[in-house]
Amino acid sequence: MRDTTYNGWTNYETWLVSLWMENEQCSQEYFREQAREIYDGHEPIPDTRLTREEVVRFRFADWLKEHYDENIPEIPGVYGDLLGAALSSVNWDEIAHHYIEAIKEEANA
Repeated sequence: MRDTTYNGWTNYETWLVSLWMENEQCSQEYFREQAREIYDGHEPIPDTRLTREEVVRFRFADWLKEHYDENIPEIPGVYGDLLGAALSSVNWDEIAHHYIEAIKEEANA
């Protein structure tokens, strides 16, 4: 089996999206604010074994995927197909986990 991890992330696509999210201060602040809003607005779901962090991580991962899906530019042909394929390889849960852990660390500091 071939190792597809990249710089500590699941794959190149996940690393690249995370890099761009963190690369500019305004982008970084925007995504951290979104994660913080979701984190502050959710508690564990009754009658499940999910923790608050798991609920928040899943919801933020869904939000991230939706955010990027809604903002994909209309590119016909092979280039659009490649862009869609690359974004479908992104591990949104891993990126969400990274943000939620940062929020928890800030809260404990």
